[in-house]
Amino acid sequence: MSLVSFAFGVTAVTLLIGTRRGHVWTSFAGTRTVFMALALAFLPLTVAPLHAQDAAGRTALHKVAPMFPPIARQMGLTGTVVVNVTVDATGKVIKAESASNSKVFVTAAIDAVKQWKFAPGTTTDTFPITINFDKN
Repeated sequence: MSLVSFAFGVTAVTLLIGTRRGHVWTSFAGTRTVFMALALAFLPLTVAPLHAQDAAGRTALHKVAPMFPPIARQMGLTGTVVVNVTVDATGKVIKAESASNSKVFVTAAIDAVKQWKFAPGTTTDTFPITINFDKN
């Protein structure tokens, strides 16, 4: 369990105890404030590492959303395309291809991913990117 999860849990319990049966226990008011401050302070530490793990350690700096194919919109289709992308050391996409079964969406997904820009790295990396096509 992470520190933030613990802090939120303790805060929730403190809030429940402090408002039980309409009583407000002032002794818990300071504790509640401290736990809320701790939870908010550590929240960025829990989000940043999750984002940094995307794309084999290469964070996307600029993303272009794929165009939803008009024929798919008319037919009410949705789908998911996995694009295997190769990114050079400067962060430029040098190759994008897909063997996905959603042929209607493949071209739109590849065209969009080719315009993405990634954080620079030390090597050329190849990794999958999943693109979801939803009517919304």
